[in-house]
Amino acid sequence: MDTFPDLGSMSDSELKGLIQQLTEEEMKISYERRILHGKIDILRAELVSRLRNKHQSGEAAISGDDVTRLTEILAGHRDETSSGAE
Repeated sequence: MDTFPDLGSMSDSELKGLIQQLTEEEMKISYERRILHGKIDILRAELVSRLRNKHQSGEAAISGDDVTRLTEILAGHRDETSSGAE
């Protein structure tokens, strides 16, 4: 992470330039975040569709392993192989 500049030593022009630069950076990050959220929404919709199809065909939508894993998560016992993005 970059250190924050000494604002007192910057000219008005430099401040405006920095504001513009950071605003553009924020817009790019915001765009990427929206793209990622869209992908997550698509993936979740696919998962829900698959679970719905399993349920309609008589299969169990949730397995015993799922219940065990959920119990461990709720108890605070995280899977060491998980990415930590829960």
